[in-house]
Amino acid sequence: MRKGLYILFLLILPFVAKAQELSSDSSSTKSKSYVHMLHTDITRFDEAINPDAWILVGDVQFRRDSMYMYCDSAHYFQNKNSFQAFGNVRMEQGDTLFLFGDYLDYDGDVNIARVRQNVRLIDKTTVLETDSLDFDRNVNLGFFFEYGTLSDEENVLSSYYGEYSVDTKDAFFQYEVVLENSDFRMLTDTLRYNTETKIANIFGPTNMYSGESEVYSERGRYNTSTKHAFLLDRSVIYNDNKNVTADSLFYDTQAGYSEVFGNIIYTDTVNRNMLTGEYAYLNEIVDSAYVTGRAVATDFSQRDSLYLHADTIWAVSYNVDTDSLYRQIKAHHKVRAWGKNMQAVCDSLIFDSRDTCLTMYKDPILWDKDIQLLGEVVKVYMDSTNINWVHVINQTLYAEPVDSVNYNQIKGQEMKFFFNEGKLAEMQVIGSVNIIFYPIETDGTYMGMNTTTAGRAIAYLKDGQVEKMVIPKEAKGVFYPMSQRPADKRFLDNFAWFDFVRPTSKEDIFNWRGKGAENVLKSIRRDKIPLPTLNGFKK
Repeated sequence: MRKGLYILFLLILPFVAKAQELSSDSSSTKSKSYVHMLHTDITRFDEAINPDAWILVGDVQFRRDSMYMYCDSAHYFQNKNSFQAFGNVRMEQGDTLFLFGDYLDYDGDVNIARVRQNVRLIDKTTVLETDSLDFDRNVNLGFFFEYGTLSDEENVLSSYYGEYSVDTKDAFFQYEVVLENSDFRMLTDTLRYNTETKIANIFGPTNMYSGESEVYSERGRYNTSTKHAFLLDRSVIYNDNKNVTADSLFYDTQAGYSEVFGNIIYTDTVNRNMLTGEYAYLNEIVDSAYVTGRAVATDFSQRDSLYLHADTIWAVSYNVDTDSLYRQIKAHHKVRAWGKNMQAVCDSLIFDSRDTCLTMYKDPILWDKDIQLLGEVVKVYMDSTNINWVHVINQTLYAEPVDSVNYNQIKGQEMKFFFNEGKLAEMQVIGSVNIIFYPIETDGTYMGMNTTTAGRAIAYLKDGQVEKMVIPKEAKGVFYPMSQRPADKRFLDNFAWFDFVRPTSKEDIFNWRGKGAENVLKSIRRDKIPLPTLNGFKK
């Protein structure tokens, strides 16, 4: 009886398959598509193995719609519109989509293929490899759940769970995701990647590595072809002991530059300084930073941290040779600086790490506690923790209040101030020196007002007070008792007290207050002395 059924099956099977195909193709509604068995070398039925399946052996071929499937052997469940395939499983759709594996469970009703062991899905130049893949032919979506890798011409992705869409070329990977190529590596937990655009979108904590640089972000995208990253949500770039954090940033990892926007914090851990602002352009190749928009440079290298604001701040590193590297910080326009002991105002300044000198230009004013210094140029020399000395050049003025109306005053062509453990200890004044000084009795009362003119003068200070002054014998001076001071002798001709300009806190550095056009230093042209030659003077 069973032999007769087997012979009958062989006779009618081709006609049933053909009838199913014709019925499927001719129906306008196409309510159901069937799996068609196209070829097998051997067909048999074995109730002991599977009472519901026909056993097909040797060059087995199936088709459902445009998908062709091949294997060494199969169990064909005609009533269930499904089959199980074993050995050298291959699925083909057109000449671009291929799916390989050792085992296939294909459900024709739901149109889902479950492929296991040594699985490879090939879509043109994209290859997905795993041991367990479910492929939904309704939406052409494959997903794995026991680790897999996806590779294209440029990148390799791996994770424990992933999806790949043949139609959109989108890959969605989760759990310990790694994306890498020859010069880039990304570690994240959730990633969407497109094999055509080569763009990776991140949706959680992500670390990216390129050369010496590392980037951390929780939201953004990275184009692996152009090497461009667009990152949001306080992303961070780390590079050679420097890091920058911002609300959003654009980073070209190949060209080595970035543009950052919003609440920027740029930190140099080696030189112990920080730049903040609303916009920055950073170039890691030449190691430079340009910051504007409430730009602030904060120096932590001194005991007294200094906060400096300007319209624009640059930080640039220079390589003189292989063994010499120095850094400059430049601030331009409306510079205001505040520290607990020192404050400053000027139009522009430069800090150079070679001599640890901060040079202020164009109407600079420097305050050290109660002392006000000004000149055409002010240079501040520092060591790792303190100010060493200050050099004030041309149209100089030293002013120190002794009470609410009287001031110690000194002017000259040049001034040098030397500090000891952060305290002013010695002052040298050189060239056309004029002094107004109020000596104090031991009981704290003023002796009177002393005026002096000299070629140079040296003052020694203790606890902020002048303890001793050395003046050449040829100096001229007049001493006036307090009650006999002439009104026109109480102030030097260049005296001005700019306490209203002085920054009062690190928040006040943003509030520009000019000292007024009437108090701007005079522009003095200083020509070099002509050198004599055989034919007269060389101009």
